[in-house]
Amino acid sequence: MGTEAGDARITWHPARQARLVLAVSHGAGGGIEARDLRALAQVLPRHGVTVALVEQPWRVAGKKVATPPKTLDTGWRGIWPALARPGLPVVSGGRSAGARVACRTATELGAHAVLALSFPLHPPGRPEKSRAGELLGSGVPTLVVQGGNDPFGKPEEFPAGTYELTEVPYGDHGFAVPKKASVTQDDAVAIITDAVAEWTGSLL
Repeated sequence: MGTEAGDARITWHPARQARLVLAVSHGAGGGIEARDLRALAQVLPRHGVTVALVEQPWRVAGKKVATPPKTLDTGWRGIWPALARPGLPVVSGGRSAGARVACRTATELGAHAVLALSFPLHPPGRPEKSRAGELLGSGVPTLVVQGGNDPFGKPEEFPAGTYELTEVPYGDHGFAVPKKASVTQDDAVAIITDAVAEWTGSLL
């Protein structure tokens, strides 16, 4: 579908009796095939949540590097009418750069809540370059799901706020866990889907 930033793409995973739409976009270095996005699309519809996986225009165009934040926000604004069309409350979400977009635009677009997967609190090794203001400024109920070893911000680095935070033990920025960890990769993915299912269930 067309936006002012180019053509975006929405892949719908509908719930039979939907109460919410969860719209989630990818990060700056990957697409909707990310393990957390795939898992949410598979599990959440069974909990009454229609999942819309959103590919930003730069990704649809085949580019390898994400466009600047303002352009990402423009693309997200452009797809919002389609997300709202079913007439259900829309939870705005994304992973990494997509989480930042969701936070920045939530109030403006009338999002019901925000899901921030692997929120990049700061560039790796640069904690002084904090993006906490974006997260704290979402203005709506917000759930952060963060890997315990995420170089873009470990859970203990996050500032106090009204948002909720679920930690995926040992997880990196893509929620991958080491083979020697006390949780398996399947366990890590289940932590994500369980947390999001419980949280979305509490929103209405």
